[in-house]
Amino acid sequence: MNLNHLAIFRAVAANSSVSGGARQLHISQSAVSKQLGEFEQTLGMVLFDRMPRGMRMTEAGRLLLGYANRLFTIEAEAEHALGDLRQLARGRIAIGASRTIGAYLLPRVLAEFRRRYPDVDLSLTVEATHSIESKLLAGEIDIGFAEGTISRDLLYYTEFAEDELVLIAAPDHPVTARAPLPASALVDYPLLMHEVGSGTRAVTEQALANRRIEVRPSMTLASTEALKQTVATGIGLAILSAQAIRTELEARSLAVVPIKGLRLRRPLYRVELRNAWPSPALEAFLGLMHELG
Repeated sequence: MNLNHLAIFRAVAANSSVSGGARQLHISQSAVSKQLGEFEQTLGMVLFDRMPRGMRMTEAGRLLLGYANRLFTIEAEAEHALGDLRQLARGRIAIGASRTIGAYLLPRVLAEFRRRYPDVDLSLTVEATHSIESKLLAGEIDIGFAEGTISRDLLYYTEFAEDELVLIAAPDHPVTARAPLPASALVDYPLLMHEVGSGTRAVTEQALANRRIEVRPSMTLASTEALKQTVATGIGLAILSAQAIRTELEARSLAVVPIKGLRLRRPLYRVELRNAWPSPALEAFLGLMHELG
């Protein structure tokens, strides 16, 4: 069914005349008459009785008008909804982020975005890098932020920040007296680590392996908070993101122990589907991230 023909039919029905429908649509009477005739021929039914003065709908016309009204109401609702989407009066962003980014870098951006655009739904899940990539490919999230990459042809990685990993200890731990600590001396102390698959652990192990230093974790803990709290008891050391320990450094419940000649840095990535078109809400979110640095 030709929607242009349907619009012409509806305008004629609303005005009970071809001339009225033509004025409403800002086209000529002859064009309205011609296209209305084509529409009736296509349908194989007469929609109007042509009266000496005006047009009167047939039973088929009255039946069709009900459907036409509903259809154009839905069209108007769709246009309104798209307008809201453009103006960020509605929308949604599903975000996946790895542990450090999700817990320590994104919360400030999420809070400011919520303040500016309260009608956009936000969701954040904290996942390992491989899970973020899988969810992007499955369409379960709109964008990902990761501390590492797994090469996938359908994904595009953009470095948006750099993170530094630091060795931490309880402030009264004996290791603090040896600072800066030779990297080789790490084997002398119990080292607490994230689970295998963690980006932080992978960077740490690779950096030490490059110096032919092999460390075995004395304890494996699944969360950054658990690592920090355990290190604060003095039971061992850990290497964590500098982003994750700001509060503890200010409170002096943890201390950074410099490692002689070794700085652990890693890029942080924004992960997107290649050739995907970002929604207005996602564009605003990324703009805000850039604004807040």
